[in-house]
Amino acid sequence: MISTKRVLAGMVLFIALTLALSVQAMARDKTITIGGKNFTEQYLLPELAKLLLEKEGFNVNLRTGVSTVIARQSLETGQIDMYYEYTGTAYTVFHQQDDVDVMSDPQKVYNWVREKDAEKDLVWLDPLPLDNTYTIMMRRGDAEELNMATISDFGRYVEQNPGKVTFALESEFWERPDGFRRLMQVYGFRMRPADVKRMDMGLTYLALRDGQVGSAMGFSTDGRIVAFDLLSLEDDKNFFPVYNPAPVVTRETLEKHPEIQEILKPLSEKLDNEAMRELNAAVDVEHKSVTAAAQEWLREAGLL
Repeated sequence: MISTKRVLAGMVLFIALTLALSVQAMARDKTITIGGKNFTEQYLLPELAKLLLEKEGFNVNLRTGVSTVIARQSLETGQIDMYYEYTGTAYTVFHQQDDVDVMSDPQKVYNWVREKDAEKDLVWLDPLPLDNTYTIMMRRGDAEELNMATISDFGRYVEQNPGKVTFALESEFWERPDGFRRLMQVYGFRMRPADVKRMDMGLTYLALRDGQVGSAMGFSTDGRIVAFDLLSLEDDKNFFPVYNPAPVVTRETLEKHPEIQEILKPLSEKLDNEAMRELNAAVDVEHKSVTAAAQEWLREAGLL
């Protein structure tokens, strides 16, 4: 006959195993995958989100380093659960829109893409208070010597002096509807193919700083613009839309984990242009790791 002690011991063991399995199941249930593109800011944003979510018990996998199109496709096909997208990119690239009144207004363009993507069960969470627009850069001394302050000035000089200025860009920026080929049409100038140098994003800043090219594309929140004494030319025809990043999450993921919105909300309250430039500079100029830079900023902001 089985003793009462053995029965109790068996029950305790069963309960312990059940609890352990439940904990494991809950841990697996709180696993999400965050994607990201292939430039510094798009490594930092997923890392910041990862650290905040892990603090609240999530297991987070990162899949970063891909193109804009691949990031979007990965979200739509469920290969990732969320990533940070820019309002202007969604508006012009994914939805092929070009209404200046909409794309130049942060709230209008955010509302537009949020409502449109809801049809695909993609949810835009709170946008960050930063605008990482594209920019056309020159070395400050060269721009001042040539009296260039705007992209119109740049276009006129290029038209009148073919072959005198080379331009560095990342391949994706050539083809995008908000990219360089379309920009030349709007501003009324052309550059010879030999004068357009394609290279990996990030190398454009180095090539410009080191005099390998005379001008280059960049991102307005990149810390190297100040560190390398570069000048961003004014987009005087408002060609570029507003680029406010926001977490875009599949509806299924958000319904499963509605707390994600509140966990990530502090980034939408604190991470402005100045903070993003400092974070980008910490990685690109001070050569800190993405994780170290993200951890340091979150601690200083009282979020970690």
